[in-house]
Amino acid sequence: MPSADWTCPTAEGPVDATVALPGSKSLTNRFLVLAARAGGVSRLRAPLRSRDTLLMADALRALGVSVEDVDEGDWLVTPGSARGSASIDCGLAGTVMRFVPPLAALTDGAVSFDGDEHARTRPMGPALGALRALGVDVDDDGRGTLPFTVRGTGSVRGGDVTLDASASSQFVSALLLSGAHYDDGVTIRHAGPPVPSQPHIEMTVEALRDVGADVDDGEPDTWRVEPGPLNPLDVQVEPDLSNAAPFLAAALVTRGRVRVPGWPQHTTQAGDDIRDILDEMGADVVLARDGLTVSAVDGFTGVDLDLHDASELTPVVAALAALADGPTRIRGVAHIRGHETDRLAALARELGALGVEVDETEDGLHIAPRPLSPARFSTYGDHRMVMAGAVLGLAVPGLVLEDPGTVAKTLPTFVDLWTTMLGETTAQGRTA
Repeated sequence: MPSADWTCPTAEGPVDATVALPGSKSLTNRFLVLAARAGGVSRLRAPLRSRDTLLMADALRALGVSVEDVDEGDWLVTPGSARGSASIDCGLAGTVMRFVPPLAALTDGAVSFDGDEHARTRPMGPALGALRALGVDVDDDGRGTLPFTVRGTGSVRGGDVTLDASASSQFVSALLLSGAHYDDGVTIRHAGPPVPSQPHIEMTVEALRDVGADVDDGEPDTWRVEPGPLNPLDVQVEPDLSNAAPFLAAALVTRGRVRVPGWPQHTTQAGDDIRDILDEMGADVVLARDGLTVSAVDGFTGVDLDLHDASELTPVVAALAALADGPTRIRGVAHIRGHETDRLAALARELGALGVEVDETEDGLHIAPRPLSPARFSTYGDHRMVMAGAVLGLAVPGLVLEDPGTVAKTLPTFVDLWTTMLGETTAQGRTA
């Protein structure tokens, strides 16, 4: 993948392509954490290999877990627990910085966490405060962000904890994933504005039940995991449905057709919402046993969307909105200001530079399409901004995308997949 600026390929006609995508980052990292202390060796089949998942695998290795490459891409995970100090690089991965500390608390030693520069601005305070309330020694010098140190004693008391998870559903998932190993299990109560990305908590609950955990989520804003052993996994990782969004968007932009094989009939992935979004914008969306097909012949319309539960789709939807027939309102996504970058500010700035009329609101964006002019599209180290820029480049000749390599966070093969979809070779995606 090029690390220099990339002149995005422009579609010269309708796309007609099948795009096979690698596994879900969200599922891969949840399965890794569950396998780390399961009651035997687990096998993850076709897990995603990306920066975020490789960082998670390395984090578990630092904690004494064996993560072994086998059979052309599967992982075998053998539980273990390290003694003594360890250091974990979180990169820019929210799942690593949030899911691993509750697991590290079960080790016997000091585990230090740090990451990329922007990772030090991502909120961690509620998660660290919850660990302290459950009896864990955490030292963050009062920052509530990276870097911090978790000093494990080999066990965690657990019990009841109340936190504000309105900044990230990962705060809840993190405690649930390790809670069955705590002496008293864990009961988590959310107190605050609505939790974003609820499907990700549902994903965590389903994964826990699949390994035999006793989970009660019957009361709103309350989750309980009973203490007890977890079964090892043997699981095929679903394709990443959020990573499918830019490819499916290409069908609308080019008035073409894109097929994604292996689309699950049932899933907890929030990215599945892209089906309803594209349908509302005017696409023909068909889910069959062999996958999902999105096609479009005429133009597509602007929409009014609450993306609170599928906020990771915001950048690609905003790119589509800039090319739609009519204005779009995106709301319910104030929390994405704390993602890999302030996504609302970044989208408003970059779309505006292309000529789009964008108003940044308290919890979203109002986007009014206007004639677009090529410009340099900054990505702010954010993989979703790369995907949004590529979608815009389909219709804006000469759009130059900054640092496409940052998309390796979740989809290292993005540029190759994109150029292949368009019937080009990688060399035809010129570097500037």
